[in-house]
Amino acid sequence: MTETDLSIPAALSRKLDESAARFDELQRQLNDPDVLSSPAKLVPITKESGRLETLVARYRSLLKAIDGVKELQAMAAGDDAEMASMASDDLPGASAAALEQLEALKDEFVAAEDNKVDSFFLEIRAGTGGEEAALFGRDLYEMYRKYCEVNRWHFDTSDYSVSERGGFKEVIVNIKGTGAYRHMQFEGGGHRVQRVPETEAQGRIHTSAATVAVVPEMPDVQIDINPKDVEEFGCRGGGPGGQNVNKVETGWFIRHKPSGVSFKMTEHKSQTQNKERAWALLRAMLYETERAKQHAEVTGLRKSQMGSGDRSQRIRTYNFPQNRCTDHRLGGEGGGEKNFNLDKVMQGELQPIVASLLEMDKRERLEAV
Repeated sequence: MTETDLSIPAALSRKLDESAARFDELQRQLNDPDVLSSPAKLVPITKESGRLETLVARYRSLLKAIDGVKELQAMAAGDDAEMASMASDDLPGASAAALEQLEALKDEFVAAEDNKVDSFFLEIRAGTGGEEAALFGRDLYEMYRKYCEVNRWHFDTSDYSVSERGGFKEVIVNIKGTGAYRHMQFEGGGHRVQRVPETEAQGRIHTSAATVAVVPEMPDVQIDINPKDVEEFGCRGGGPGGQNVNKVETGWFIRHKPSGVSFKMTEHKSQTQNKERAWALLRAMLYETERAKQHAEVTGLRKSQMGSGDRSQRIRTYNFPQNRCTDHRLGGEGGGEKNFNLDKVMQGELQPIVASLLEMDKRERLEAV
């Protein structure tokens, strides 16, 4: 183990220094009587401080560990034979521990921005394939529901449209929970299924598709929407899975005329709450659309769906005859694809895929820094 192995890239070090300085400033503000007496000031400062605390603590712990390794290296190269021998014995363990801290810090750094999002909308829409595409949309819905259930994330259906055979033409879900957005942000894009449809009498394999969008809810972002551009009214609610439709108008329908975005919100029993949630979703969708547009203009292309909001690119294929789920973004630096057990994936065991995507995302973000 050499000193170079533990060096922190200069650009990353600068950003971490900035985060540490910001954290110290927030701590000083939290001791200010004017801040403590004002909830409007105290709440956002406390939230920001909480988000930075773990990252800064890891950074400062790593710096101490690196200093410790340097001291051992100096002792191992010194003239005192006994001290040099002791330092040489301790050096491998200290270096390994510091390296482990460095990797944990990188994980924390790349996750910091994502962890600001504690609520987001997952939208599934049936694509090519008619009824079979809608049934596949429902399969994706159940897959995500099971994954969220295992992780104890809130999974609330906000809007849906059911096909003749019980599939989903479209469905919107609100998901909340620590780490939920971090782990599910990569699901946006085109999902393709290859299987024998229920409607196929001759046993032929068909290819259908559905698209998924992951839209973070950003309460601090202000989106100006002209009321004249919005059509909205109360409607009856209901729920997926065969629940009776409400006999009273507790739902809320909203349409943004310039963008063509429209949906109904039936998540809550209160129409007032559903109206508020409908507007929150509309703002989130319009914000994400604009952000994706700016991202495309800056990069000049739409790459993988890593947070870009681009639903046009096919990201995954679900091959039922071969029990294979293929993620087309994975496969190492040499390109290619990576396969997973389809039965397990459809039961909500998405962690192997997510772990691979997180590692790829970490590598790309650190390279960008």
